Amino acid sequence: MSILIKPIITEKATADSELNNCYTFAVNTKANKVEIKKAVEATYGVSVEKVRTINVRPDRSTKYTKTGIQHGKTNAVKKAIVQLAEGEMIDLYANM
Repeated sequence: MSILIKPIITEKATADSELNNCYTFAVNTKANKVEIKKAVEATYGVSVEKVRTINVRPDRSTKYTKTGIQHGKTNAVKKAIVQLAEGEMIDLYANM
């Protein structure tokens, strides 16, 4: 089971990383804060101060087509906002 799925690189997440030294990751939905902290420290070699998690609900949609009503939904995602110790940083754009 992989804890970290991918870093989230959006305008809001990038501003948060530059101003507050917080990085956002998409993580496994079953992972807890302790597992996320250990995974980030092991993967990037940094010390983590705080981890905040967000469960994002799936979006449901209805489409009206020739064949009838089609129902669908997106996948549920869990995000983790990780705050690093002062002076530490993660270079998400470097080739590993």
